[in-house]
Amino acid sequence: MIPIAAGARIWIATGHIDMRKGMQGLALLVQEGLGRDPFAGDVFVFRGRAGTLIEALWHDGIGLSLYAKRLDRGRLIWQATVDGVVS
Repeated sequence: MIPIAAGARIWIATGHIDMRKGMQGLALLVQEGLGRDPFAGDVFVFRGRAGTLIEALWHDGIGLSLYAKRLDRGRLIWQATVDGVVS
């Protein structure tokens, strides 16, 4: 279980990304693409093109963590928005 602070927000990046990106690549995407601070303690969730893999980026105050989940069957359906992020 991830011990996320009560005030932390979870941001879902709409669309899909290249899932070969690591922590630094996703942190850069959060900064430049979403206009958010990846080191603020919020959780940022990304989806791969096929919809079977998600990655979550989180900074716990000590360092960045990257969590990944791959579905064995089915797909994740992502909500579409105009500005690229859902809070």
